[in-house]
Amino acid sequence: MVIGAAVVLFIASFLDYFDYGSNSVDAPNSWDSLGNGIGVYMVGVIGAALIVLSRSQPQPRKVVGLDLAQFGVAATVFTAWNMFWTIIDLGQIDAGAGLILGFIASLALAAGAVASPLVPALKAPLAGAPNPQAVQPPYGAQPGQGYGYPGGPQPAFGGQQGQPQPYGAQQPGQPDPQKAAAPQAPAAGQSGEFTAFWFAVPVARQLYNEDGSQAPIAELAPGTWYLAVEQRGSALIAQTQDGRRGVLQDTSGIQRG
Repeated sequence: MVIGAAVVLFIASFLDYFDYGSNSVDAPNSWDSLGNGIGVYMVGVIGAALIVLSRSQPQPRKVVGLDLAQFGVAATVFTAWNMFWTIIDLGQIDAGAGLILGFIASLALAAGAVASPLVPALKAPLAGAPNPQAVQPPYGAQPGQGYGYPGGPQPAFGGQQGQPQPYGAQQPGQPDPQKAAAPQAPAAGQSGEFTAFWFAVPVARQLYNEDGSQAPIAELAPGTWYLAVEQRGSALIAQTQDGRRGVLQDTSGIQRG
């Protein structure tokens, strides 16, 4: 919807902006005034391009703390708002095909841009966009291997290579989840006890200090299993391979082991 409306808006920029009726005066298009061609029509087209670019990324890109899609939505709404008041304030001059078609396209463009993050059916990734849910094993490792993999076919201490271990058995060099979770008390306001579990992240995510500061202490990489030792609200306290612990604030889409 956004892409189609942007194409129609671009075509409308080359059509007559005003309609002089039977007069012999050639009607201008939006490009006869750069304030209309670039400052109105192309702002909407660029806004659509930012939305498409943002939706094509596995993780939204941010500029000065805002997603590219948010800039795109603002640009499309600006174009529709500008054209609306232009048509209202024409006075004795009739709107040309370029202005009318551009206004309709800008309304459809703004509606699609605003509805995309709100309507679940419009949140699906674009065709060809990377799938952030797929967790691949590390380079050189076979499926079922890697740090913290629960029950994977890893050699036991003193055993033979490739001999499968029972689920939940501690592997050499892996932290014991129950020991890691034992010193942790349930968070305030939560009932019951937290059970440690293994998880993997769909995309690279930062692990922050437990003292509440926003200074990252590590980065969790896809394809590696980490140990969750405590839950704080919607966040998790995770432990890395080298024993560092921190807060994983974004737990959406994680794969539990």
